[in-house]
Amino acid sequence: MEKDNKNLHAAESIFEPEVHKHHRRRKKLLEFTHSSTRATMIMLGAAVLALIIENTPLLPNFSEFWNTFYIGISIGSFDPHISVGHFINDFLMALFFLVVGLEIKYEFTAGELTNPRKALLPIIAAAGGAVLPALVYLAFNAGSGFEHGWGVPMANDIAFCLGILALLGSRVPAGLRAFLSTLTIVDDMIAILVIAIFYTANLNVMWLAAGLALFAVLIVLNRMHIYGLAPYLIIGLALWVCILLSGVHATVAGVLVALTIPAKSQVRLGRVSNWFETKAQNADERYDPGQADIAQKEYLVEIRQIGRVSRMTIPPITQLDYLLHTPVYFVILPLFAFANAGVLLTGTDLGALIMSPVTIGVFFGLLVGKPVGIFLATWLTVKLKISDLPEGVCWGHILGVSVLGGVGFTMAIFVTNLAFADPTTIASAKVAILAASLVAGLIGFFILRHEALCADCGDEDDYEDEVAVAQ
Repeated sequence: MEKDNKNLHAAESIFEPEVHKHHRRRKKLLEFTHSSTRATMIMLGAAVLALIIENTPLLPNFSEFWNTFYIGISIGSFDPHISVGHFINDFLMALFFLVVGLEIKYEFTAGELTNPRKALLPIIAAAGGAVLPALVYLAFNAGSGFEHGWGVPMANDIAFCLGILALLGSRVPAGLRAFLSTLTIVDDMIAILVIAIFYTANLNVMWLAAGLALFAVLIVLNRMHIYGLAPYLIIGLALWVCILLSGVHATVAGVLVALTIPAKSQVRLGRVSNWFETKAQNADERYDPGQADIAQKEYLVEIRQIGRVSRMTIPPITQLDYLLHTPVYFVILPLFAFANAGVLLTGTDLGALIMSPVTIGVFFGLLVGKPVGIFLATWLTVKLKISDLPEGVCWGHILGVSVLGGVGFTMAIFVTNLAFADPTTIASAKVAILAASLVAGLIGFFILRHEALCADCGDEDDYEDEVAVAQ
């Protein structure tokens, strides 16, 4: 800690006195916007606010606004317009799926999915947590006409799960954090495949072929070692349009673009520090204390080269993830929750809503099917010696994160909008999602908190035993 404080003071000492406060404010903002717990609370607050507004006279047309208010531009006969709701769900959420795609690529490049034996445990757990809730839903909805909603309880919310886990801080084993992160990533991969294959209507082969051609161009750019983000994002926007017009949900384009973003640095990292040291010495030799800052031309040339290589050192996938993290988790996801989580309960037959097979199927699919599927698949994988539990993780931890798997929220609501068209059916699914996510989040948190407290007590007992032996 003392070393970190010294480094912090040393870093701040290079700034002019008048920019110290600005630098500190920016640093606090970065710390705030890189907290998964705060992101989760903001998203939850947006959902609660939407629920309140929907059931008060404040905005009687709140839910209709998102689909009746259009945005767009007009240039002669070119007059594309899209509703605010579709803009959020189809375009902004594509950026969320782009971030998910970046996380998937990271896991395959440098994360848990690089080790086949370690990867098998969360992969099989995610598969169990996807299949069983779908079967639970179908058990309640067989012959009801709502069978198409089986994909709703399959979906898990990565932001909420990691946010809840973050509330426990360092008391959670690092292995459990890695297990849950990989589990949710694989779960998202399954959800993306389900969306692309089963929730695609009126497939337009021509536009799909055009989209796949653009995807091939992105792969070629990657193979040609094009590291600039601009070509990927420009072609990615065209890819999004093609996927949208093809009938496949446009958010799939975000994942496809992410998979082509280079994950390698442009420079040899092992040689960077020596190069920086040489350049820093050169810059120091060219600095003239008697000249104004703008007159330090030779010095600034050296510094510009250092800055250019510094930017090239960061892999493009890391750069893009850094750029998108704050707007996605602190703007786009809360906006999605605000636009989609509202459910009109006033004047609704609550008895019929609660007893709807969709409500029951989604609720028990998330709260029972998801946890049982994850836990049972994990238990079988370990007992059959296919893989092992992560270091420091016990079955109580696995039970806790299995229950957290029942937090569907964002992804489940997203699939709901694709699976159903009838407002009453959508409302039934949303009520079940919100209720199940709340209950699963609370139960999962308290199970993990209990495990953390027991571990703390165990550490204290071990310490007392060691002291007694020493005496």
